[in-house]
Amino acid sequence: MQPPQIALLNAAHEAADTRRNFRRELDADLVEFHAPSGDLPDSFEFDGCVVTGSKASVYWDEPWIGRLKEWVGDAVQAGLPFLGVCYGHQLLADVTGGQVEPMGEYEIGYRTVHQIRDNLLLDGIGEDFTVFTTHSDRVRTAPPGAEVFARNDYGIHGFRKDRVFSVQFHPEYDMQTARSVTTGKDELDDETIETVLAGITERNYQSAQKATRLFDNFLSFVERVQDKRTAVDRL
Repeated sequence: MQPPQIALLNAAHEAADTRRNFRRELDADLVEFHAPSGDLPDSFEFDGCVVTGSKASVYWDEPWIGRLKEWVGDAVQAGLPFLGVCYGHQLLADVTGGQVEPMGEYEIGYRTVHQIRDNLLLDGIGEDFTVFTTHSDRVRTAPPGAEVFARNDYGIHGFRKDRVFSVQFHPEYDMQTARSVTTGKDELDDETIETVLAGITERNYQSAQKATRLFDNFLSFVERVQDKRTAVDRL
């Protein structure tokens, strides 16, 4: 069986680390589009779609963000399965009727997230799990009809609405990316940066590896959607 073809909507302005991380973790035929450059698919002829993290905020008034929201909203309506990560989580919340807000602070570093109800995206990961986080916006209100399945003290860390799944944390990060993102946070004081860097250890990284299972879980869901479409086409 051919691997699913996934549109990777890379929303990172400096795309290389994001590209490397998702290509390592997603066992799929990835077709990348760099959203900040205005690069978007010209059709919905994919098996699924992933929206990555970004330094941007979904409420910024920038043309590329507006175009990305429009394409994603139309693709969701067309039934394309989605996975959003960090910025992608917030963008999917926004386009499906949720609310995103600035936090007034950063959540950054390895943190514990709680699975508050069973969800296939987190199947096999556990009730409490370690992940790397870096964000100063959050989903304040989940979209109408969505099921929130993960959170911590900073807010919603995972929701599902129909074929849309999203997580606030970064399951794709390797230690190199965690360090470079942390040292690049000019808005944080030196003490905070040093504390976060001290927590980027092999032990914490290995603990966070368990959450990468969600990529396989998402691809399994995509394949089930494919199978249903194939069965309908044969009728």
